[in-house]
Amino acid sequence: MPSTARKGKQTVAWGVERRVSMVKDGVNNPTSRSYDLAGFVPVRILNNNSTHKSVSLLGHFVSLSRDDYAIIVKLILTTSRRTCRKNSESVQSSATGVIAAVERSFSSSTSQLRTEFVNDTYGNFLCVADPEVNQIKVTIIYPATERHTVKFSTQKRYLVEETAQDYETVTLPHIQKEQLSLEWFYNILEHRKENDRIVFEDPSEEIGFILLPDLEWDGKTLEQLYLLALVRQRGIKSLRDLNATHLPLLKNIQTRGIEAIKTRYGINADQLRIYIHYQPTFHHPHVHFPYLKHDPPGIYCEKSHLLTSVIGNIELLPDHYRKVTLSCVLSETDKLNVKFEAPKSKLNEPDDTTTNR
Repeated sequence: MPSTARKGKQTVAWGVERRVSMVKDGVNNPTSRSYDLAGFVPVRILNNNSTHKSVSLLGHFVSLSRDDYAIIVKLILTTSRRTCRKNSESVQSSATGVIAAVERSFSSSTSQLRTEFVNDTYGNFLCVADPEVNQIKVTIIYPATERHTVKFSTQKRYLVEETAQDYETVTLPHIQKEQLSLEWFYNILEHRKENDRIVFEDPSEEIGFILLPDLEWDGKTLEQLYLLALVRQRGIKSLRDLNATHLPLLKNIQTRGIEAIKTRYGINADQLRIYIHYQPTFHHPHVHFPYLKHDPPGIYCEKSHLLTSVIGNIELLPDHYRKVTLSCVLSETDKLNVKFEAPKSKLNEPDDTTTNR
């Protein structure tokens, strides 16, 4: 159904014109009682938007008519029971998975519709879904530090152009003093935690890494696929430390990470956005592998550096990242931002030796 106009008749994909039938009440106004959600039969997905957690479905209400079609729009789906298969079938079964999720989430006798308004063949309703499947993914960070609080708070952000000298005199001392605990990294690398979430592992101490779902991904919804490669080698704080000696490590992560995702999820290299953050939240080397369809935070040019570009820059100039000016985004209350702002404040202070005239 076109979003820009309402039409008395709509042509469905296979060319048959249908009007949505409605059961009218005594005053000729359809209500939520007209629709039996348990009896809605999905026929085809018109649109599945994982970013906005919505889906548009074509189907029919058995209680009304099997010949007349209905479109249900903007239904928030649960993904708690969908699983990614360990091969390319996960992609092919995506539509089937959404249909199944729809049937579990609102096609239930315990689901209810509450009418907002109905105008001719168009109606808006609120659906109270079955509590069993109406679930919300929750992430808990405990104990949370001040830096965690800053990261998840809404506040002003500033773009900082960090020179090589800035890094040595401001950023590096700050990292050495203020960086977040890396215990969760080491728990994974040393197999103390999250072993069942590991997708791939290369045990080499020089070029090895562990690939597993990012904290933001539920590990099930394929359209939001997002994995992290955690480097086994320690002592690399950020992009600034990478040089020619790390090329075998970076190329191994790129090649074997892509292979593992292709094998497990059926997603090709040209459907992945592979990058390194600067400034990173955690100062231990890790590489991001989100699906190109997914737009997680931190994908923008002021923070993300494509792994292919990083490798290319180092091949051209081995100590490229020691010399180049790098941009980074800092929150207003971030202690590193305060340290960058301090010299600017001094420059703006009035000169006490100036004589007033």
